[in-house]
Parts: sequence; structure tokens; C-alpha cells
Amino acid sequence: MTSVSPGSPRLTATVDALRTALAESTDLLRSTLGGTIDEETAAAAAADGVPREFLDFCRVLDGASCGPSLQLFGLEEAEEHQFYCGPVADSPLGLSPAKLFCIGLINDTPIFLDRSGGGVLGIPDEHREWVDAERFEPLAPGLEVFFLERLATSEYTRFASVDDALVEYDDWLKLLRRAGLAG
Repeated sequence: MTSVSPGSPRLTATVDALRTALAESTDLLRSTLGGTIDEETAAAAAADGVPREFLDFCRVLDGASCGPSLQLFGLEEAEEHQFYCGPVADSPLGLSPAKLFCIGLINDTPIFLDRSGGGVLGIPDEHREWVDAERFEPLAPGLEVFFLERLATSEYTRFASVDDALVEYDDWLKLLRRAGLAG
């Protein structure tokens, strides 16, 4: 049985370029890019309440380790990190597993998929402890856009706060450059 990728042609082409560059790069960690999930796994996860947009993304790329400060979860890791969505005493954020789905971490701060609108949400940079933030900050209108415009371009270095002195050691940036996605 042949499966059609649920991701856009742009997402598929970007992930293919990253996979090709990774296969040709013996100096980079293999764990940088996750695999894909199959339809049976996606159906079971959907029945457990995992958002469709996240599952569609995982059918193309089941997680990515984008440098030391940014991780986009694969399905298994995401399911293990949903505790971030639960209410926290005295937090002004409207945390709720019914509203949010944790999809990754930026500098140990969770990033969420808004279950109702599909947008990717983070915490404004000025907060030292994420639970003390007064609001969420929209990072992208959807997970695919978040990956393609924030993580799979040279925008990644600014977004992930990669220190200029450490840029040459950042494996994700090396991979982006080798795939022709960042200058």
C-alpha cells in the first residue's frame, strides 16, 4: 500500500533535503532528524487525542533536534511531555490539556500547539520562568510554517538564540547549510 504524504510539497522537499544532507554528513549526529510515523500509529494517537496537525507533521518528520537549545518532539516524546499543558498553581497562563499540546522545548521552555486554532505558541523572552508569563506569544500560524520559516532557515540562529561565538559548532545550522536551506 502506498501512502501519500500529508505534508505540503515544500515540507516534504525540505525534509528530503535535510535527510540527504544528513546522510552525507558523517560528522553530524544521526539523531538530529526523527523518522516518520505510519498510519496505524497515527490513528491510535488520534484516538488518544493527539492533534491531527501534529500527526500530519510526524508522518513527514517525527521530531527534530535543532541544536542544543531547541527540540521539536516526535510523537513518543510529545506524549511524554504533556504534563507541561496541565494547570500550574499561581500561573497566570491558561494552561489546559484541552487547549494545548506540547510540541517541543526552546531553552527548556515548552512550546505548544493551540488545539483550537492550530497556531504554535511560546512564552515571551522576557520571562525567566515560563510559568510566570502572563501570556502566550504566537510563534507561527501552524506547525508546518513554524518548522519551515523558523527552524529550517537561517532564521533559526536568531530564533533559538544561538550565540555568535558558537555558530560554527551548531550541528543544526551545519545541516541547514549543507541542505542549501541557510546561508
